Amino acid sequence: MPCDDPEWSNFTRFFAAKFDEIGLKKLISTSYAPEAKKMSLFSEPSLFETEAPNFDLQKARANGKIFVLDKDMSGDGRVNIDDLQWKYLDGDGDFRSKEVTSLRDESDIIITNPPFSLFREFLSWIVNAGKKFIIIGNINAVTYKETFPLIKENKMWMGYSIHSGDREFEVPNEYPLLAAGYRTDENGRKFIRVKGVRWFTNIDHGRRHEPLPLMTMEDNLRFSRHKEIQGKSAYDHYDNYDAIEVPYTDAIPSDYDGVMGVPISFLDKYCPEQFEILGTTESEGKGSSNGLWFSESHVAQPLVNYSKIYKRIFIKHV
Repeated sequence: MPCDDPEWSNFTRFFAAKFDEIGLKKLISTSYAPEAKKMSLFSEPSLFETEAPNFDLQKARANGKIFVLDKDMSGDGRVNIDDLQWKYLDGDGDFRSKEVTSLRDESDIIITNPPFSLFREFLSWIVNAGKKFIIIGNINAVTYKETFPLIKENKMWMGYSIHSGDREFEVPNEYPLLAAGYRTDENGRKFIRVKGVRWFTNIDHGRRHEPLPLMTMEDNLRFSRHKEIQGKSAYDHYDNYDAIEVPYTDAIPSDYDGVMGVPISFLDKYCPEQFEILGTTESEGKGSSNGLWFSESHVAQPLVNYSKIYKRIFIKHV
């Protein structure tokens, strides 16, 4: 867990509580130095740190920390959060450092909430090492040029438990509360709500192999609950992509053999035995759409009757 200080991170606390139940061999968490300001949530040492015999004020600001849980230290016959050992890292705890990269290399699975601003770089850092992972990111990341090929080639997919809605994250005291949703709790801790959060993973799970129940195109046009579809004579075809527009995942026609543009949230329901992912819109540069884009339009976003549509993924039935 290369972005997690258990003083604040529930990731570490969860796996510490489940250490024996899951059958873990070793749990490693690292945190970022407060002075670096890139990933650290808190700029002042906590009581957990200041009351420890190895506390060093200078290192507390300039060095990251490593937390290791691998054996029963308290003698109570079980391994839990009370057995966590920690020390200062030599460096600031940046995941790209040789120090943290060596920890990555000895691990089997990486689980964390990386900084969204470094998501592309963080994902590459994991994939280049060939590791299993479960990480949090924004759904819009699926169309990144570093991300989409992994999804298209079924080397990465959406995780099991987060499919829609906002998720709440704690932020530093100095963080400006400019998000659409935020709150401050009774202890003055600040939280913001972030839309479009998802798990990104390469660990398989049964839900991604469940086929979507679908209606035929004729039945969708007659009975769809979506006013954009019901009563129309046909699905819209893009002005600048060779595909039809399917504005809702549950409106994908079961009997259409051509290429369909679907919302990026389709990936929550994507079954690789049912659909093939062909490409995505050209927002990240030429090459993502698999030749479906009419480049002479000079408009990367899909158009329907000259109106721009949000990002789409192109699919067809297997």
